[in-house]
Amino acid sequence: MHNKSITDLAKGLRSGEFSSVELTQAFLDRIKRHSSLNCYITVTEDLALQEAKAADDRIAKGDATLLTGIPIAQKDIFCTQGVKTTCGSKMLDNFIAPYNATVVEKFNQAGGVMLGKLNMDEFAMGSSNETSYYGAVRNPWDLNAIPGGSSGGSAAAVAAGLAVCATGTDTGGSIRQPASHCGITGLKPTYGRVSRYGMIAYASSLDQGGPMARSAEDAAIMLQVMAGFDERDSTSVDLPVPDYRAELNNSIEGLKIGLPKEFFGAGLNSDVAAVIEAAVNEYRKLGAHIKEVSMPNLKLAIPAYYVIASAECSANLSRFDGVRYGYRCANPEDLTDLYTRSRGEGFGKEVKRRILMGTYALSAGYYDAYYIKAQKVRRLISDDFKKALSEVDVIMGPVAPSAAFGIGEKIGNPIEMYLSDIYTIAINLAGLPAMSIPAGVVGGKPAGLQIIGNYFAEHRLLNIAHQYQQVTDWHQQSPKDFE
Repeated sequence: MHNKSITDLAKGLRSGEFSSVELTQAFLDRIKRHSSLNCYITVTEDLALQEAKAADDRIAKGDATLLTGIPIAQKDIFCTQGVKTTCGSKMLDNFIAPYNATVVEKFNQAGGVMLGKLNMDEFAMGSSNETSYYGAVRNPWDLNAIPGGSSGGSAAAVAAGLAVCATGTDTGGSIRQPASHCGITGLKPTYGRVSRYGMIAYASSLDQGGPMARSAEDAAIMLQVMAGFDERDSTSVDLPVPDYRAELNNSIEGLKIGLPKEFFGAGLNSDVAAVIEAAVNEYRKLGAHIKEVSMPNLKLAIPAYYVIASAECSANLSRFDGVRYGYRCANPEDLTDLYTRSRGEGFGKEVKRRILMGTYALSAGYYDAYYIKAQKVRRLISDDFKKALSEVDVIMGPVAPSAAFGIGEKIGNPIEMYLSDIYTIAINLAGLPAMSIPAGVVGGKPAGLQIIGNYFAEHRLLNIAHQYQQVTDWHQQSPKDFE
């Protein structure tokens, strides 16, 4: 049952082939069996079975959605009332959220069953899921490889069949990159499409929640629940939410695809490039037209991103001071000692690095030179995308320069680690929607195709991804030890 789609599982639940309690228990058993992946920080077994029983009652009454009774998991960045919410950090190891994030609330209303909270890079800062206080997550395709980050726990759980689907967040590629490395489908919506209320902030102008699932169809079902205006989030956009499944089967004949020449230069692994070329050829067969486009300011994306994201992280994480909630040092001598030791002991190395970079960029004398300049570069990058998307319908390219690298391989070299997000970061700076879909295997590990669309065109991206998944089976493949 763990390899079935949401639609197939929903049919089984309605026909009485199995109950939500039976389905949920099957997933809980798999989670216990494969605990070595380290996907979950918290498994909510009792709560899951309670929710499953309530879902069965709801199905019996004929009051069910497609997600009613479906076992899902939440990235541990979304607040969950009465359940520990850690953000992968020692700082929040003892934090029990007093309310639900809007995304969690919406899944509860739809009748989804929460299996637990998923491991992640600390405060979503990382590209490999190695910065978590709870240890690295392992890639189910290669247990010695990283699953990607920061939503590595979400990607690994879905790939290994330890959840039907999962939520993720994407600040600079943290849905798409782990989706690519674990061979699943991941969608970063347009900034403002999914509420950030109750989603613990890293970089407020970049963070966006989104779905992670096996297929584009499952991602569409999830996004239908997640998307929509929320008055509690000042960055939420008040636009109607389309029916994301309605257009999945539309023909894509005549689709204009742009390939940025800057995506295919030095640094891209040749085998990954071959995977992308093969995927683009499949789109040619479906009637798409291919055109080269140029975005000359993409080379500035990484420095601009790390100035902006670090500055916002410095501001957002200032609230964790050992006073109101979270980790507090033992026996502080005075207020300064309380602040200094609580933050020094509670945050990990990567989080401290970004706080320091961000505080420096925002400090007197450097604000104009770094932060303001980075925001001007951000506009140039956004303009590059607008120009390209005026010529083509979507942009395609790689998600990451290579397949998943080994655990420990880059953790000691921050610059090399940051470069692993070179193809994803610019999309967050522009606020555009983008997704990763499985497109091939490199050295026994998955590689994804990235599809980038115009603002609020998630329905189009899902349609394009779904059409590819109708003629290929990469999204149906599972790691051999988790079939």
